[in-house]
Amino acid sequence: MHRLLVLYPKPADPDHFRDYYVTKHLPLVREMPGLLGCRYSFDVAAAGGEAPYFAVFEADFADAAALAASRASEQGQRAAADVADYATGGVVVIDYPMQDAAG
Repeated sequence: MHRLLVLYPKPADPDHFRDYYVTKHLPLVREMPGLLGCRYSFDVAAAGGEAPYFAVFEADFADAAALAASRASEQGQRAAADVADYATGGVVVIDYPMQDAAG
């Protein structure tokens, strides 16, 4: 399993971000080929002090190649281009293979 993690610092207009994200951006993301599942939250908290991020998104793919193909697809390119329409605080995008820690 390979995970895409997107961290969003606080935007200029949090209400616009929430509405746009749910009604316009997530439908684009759901069209990405190879997507096994995805989750998001606007309720980001930190163990101590204020959280450095306003929202978080994670998506799972079978492997790194599946993620790369999805991001390169027409649907992936549309989703990536859409980020500028709501993420006025910037965005941090990382991906990594998942390891089972349960042993």
